[in-house]
Amino acid sequence: MRQVRSGAPEVATPRMTARVLAVFYAFGGVAGLLALLGASPHSDHSWAVAGIATGALLTAAVLGHWGPRWPRAAFHLPVGAATGLIGTAVALAPDPLTALAIASIVCFVAVDAFFFFRPGPAVVHLGTALVGVTTVLVLRGDVPVPTALALVAVVVALGTVARDLSRRAASASRDPLTGLANRRGFDDALQELLAAADRRSEPLSAALLDLDHFKQINDTDGHEAGDLVLVRAAETWGARLPTGAVLARHGGDEFALLTPGLTGDATLALVERLTGLDLGTGVSCGVAQHVPGETGAQLMRRADAALYSAKAAGRGRSALDGDRDSRLATELAAAIAAGGLDIAYQPVVELGADGVIGVEALARWEHPERGAVPPDEFVALAEQHGLIPALGEQVLRTALTQLTALRAATGRQLRLGINVSVHELADPSYVPRVTALFAEFGWPADHVIVEVTETQLESDVAVVRQNLEALMALGPVVAADDFGTGYSSLSRIDVLPVQHLKLDTSFTATITTSPRREQLLASIVALADNLGLGLVAEGVETAEQDAALRRLGCRYGQGWLYGRPMPVTELAVWLDARSVDGAFSNVR
Repeated sequence: MRQVRSGAPEVATPRMTARVLAVFYAFGGVAGLLALLGASPHSDHSWAVAGIATGALLTAAVLGHWGPRWPRAAFHLPVGAATGLIGTAVALAPDPLTALAIASIVCFVAVDAFFFFRPGPAVVHLGTALVGVTTVLVLRGDVPVPTALALVAVVVALGTVARDLSRRAASASRDPLTGLANRRGFDDALQELLAAADRRSEPLSAALLDLDHFKQINDTDGHEAGDLVLVRAAETWGARLPTGAVLARHGGDEFALLTPGLTGDATLALVERLTGLDLGTGVSCGVAQHVPGETGAQLMRRADAALYSAKAAGRGRSALDGDRDSRLATELAAAIAAGGLDIAYQPVVELGADGVIGVEALARWEHPERGAVPPDEFVALAEQHGLIPALGEQVLRTALTQLTALRAATGRQLRLGINVSVHELADPSYVPRVTALFAEFGWPADHVIVEVTETQLESDVAVVRQNLEALMALGPVVAADDFGTGYSSLSRIDVLPVQHLKLDTSFTATITTSPRREQLLASIVALADNLGLGLVAEGVETAEQDAALRRLGCRYGQGWLYGRPMPVTELAVWLDARSVDGAFSNVR
């Protein structure tokens, strides 16, 4: 189990350790080259010293690039290697002054040792460096022993200060009562383990353990008794945790646990064993397993929600966040893999010509036991469990299969609207994959509308905007879905990477009852026309709303008044009675 008992290993993460080592190696190499330039006379060994200095510079580049991915124990090697390089360069230095200048680089080893390692290994590193470099200086014969010892005194003083500073830094991340990590130390460890879990594709779970009725212990037996319970919990649990687990006092009577390499189910079994130990009071616990892509704060919120559920069930219990959701997610994944999702199509009409110009594909899932699962529920589930790419691809493939067959049977080429998540757009392979699907079915790319919610369009992820721009260059129309509900709205309409707006249903629902909303809609219609953007009003349900939209100049509409979402077989029948306008270029 990892605890913040000696600060050094917790002072710097692998990223920080690699960065500092890279800086020291780089400046050590520069210092060696500068000392060599000032040497006189040069000798045959000068080239060897120059080679060592150059090797240090190359090592700095390696540490800076790959070091952040190394486990903490791996950094013993570059620190130990630094001692060997310094000692070799000192032995080969052409004169005593150059030898002393190079030997002084051992100060970097002193800092490294006490900031990166526990006291025992740190003393070994420093002692090895001092004995080795001092011995080489003395054996040269041209450096007086007192001079070598003076260097030792300076380095020892620097190491002592580095040790004290590392302890002070560690205390900021340690709970003084239990010796465990405090909230700050836990947050640092969480970020480090999250990065490692994503990098290695390994599970990571978090748990919150709360001592039941702890206030009653303090009130009845005094705070000293309460402190003893906290210390007993830290020691009892800490002795039974697997290697690599992080136990922290999260605050008050709440403890937090991180279990790298363990799933949520395994962590739940672990905490149930821990909470079964006698502490003199009951324990409630909530567990959550990390979902790829989520932040540490999101993970801990889910663990907290599970803890709340455990307490609501009567305290003294443990709960795993998403037990039901996890089973449902497994069933959803199986349905996607088997092509078991259905597609419903809702028509989009051109109001002026009363012609159907396209359809929006809407995913539907009929669960064998639950029946129809609401789209909001299973889409959110897919986002939480990393199923969105597979879901989106299956919806697009099914829609292209069905509408291609419809086109072959009727000769009608409809526009296809598909909802795309930012999780798909954040995938660099998204555009090539959809391009391959268009080619496979012979579906014209410019007859596809990619619908993305306005808030997703505001994503700061560079690849999202790159994919949107690549889609527009390829041919599909990018539409801002549910426009008007995001935080940017009109102030950002001129910079959103879209060619098309789908007005949120809240606008349509009130245009016949709110004069101000009708006036606002008229302004949006005029603005869209001026900017050359297409505009579809969603949620049209009444003839009065249709009349108002026509009067305001809105060209396209979608809603139950024109046609409800329907399977492709019903769509074919529905289309037979209506004219179809195949020209859709003016919507762009």
